[in-house]
Amino acid sequence: MSMLRGSSERITCFNCQHRERSEWGVLTEKELQGLDSGKICREYFPGEAIFLEGDPCLGVYCVERGLVGVRKTDAEGNSVLVRIANSGDTLGYRPFLAGDVHRGTAEALKPTIICAISGSTVRRLLAENPSLGLQFLERTAKALGDAEEKYFQNVTLPVRARLAHLLVVLKDRYGTVAEDGSLTMELPMSRQDLAALIGTRPETMSRAVRQFEEDGIAQFKGRKVHIRDTRDLLAEL
Repeated sequence: MSMLRGSSERITCFNCQHRERSEWGVLTEKELQGLDSGKICREYFPGEAIFLEGDPCLGVYCVERGLVGVRKTDAEGNSVLVRIANSGDTLGYRPFLAGDVHRGTAEALKPTIICAISGSTVRRLLAENPSLGLQFLERTAKALGDAEEKYFQNVTLPVRARLAHLLVVLKDRYGTVAEDGSLTMELPMSRQDLAALIGTRPETMSRAVRQFEEDGIAQFKGRKVHIRDTRDLLAEL
């Protein structure tokens, strides 16, 4: 078991609220005990790196709580956010299964708790329970499908529609819908990172933001967004 810094709280795989919805939900109680003893949990503050691009992948990482951004660095040294991971997501399984290095840097975007599972523990569980490997295979296939869909959107949809789609995706986790249908949301990342997620430059996304404001669809103030009617947002898709 792991104890968090400055807290008496202990995190175990048995009381994990995400386990049944994750790959680990197929494990037996005995296998779960092995998983629990083979992990270390740690808190990360915003900006702290969990693993670095190019590092050997020595295990996998479960997001117990918080938000993680995965960034890649281009030839000019610019860091670009390519995806985000929420509570319940597992990171690092693709390079681990492929025997590869990490293809991006993972950093906490909010206060985050990560459970790092050793490679020896993962390999033992994969050998004991083939269903776990099938779970990771399904997750990999879904991630590939999502990547293809994102590429399709980036080459076919205008920036305005891409921004609307991203806001729709984020609203369920970070937004509050009032009785009159309006939506208030605290964006979990900077505008530069939002632009990277929809495959455009920050200045191009800023123009889309101004268009939304001029058309009365949404108002942006820092990271806070107020959308008058969610149906207006859906109409952009």
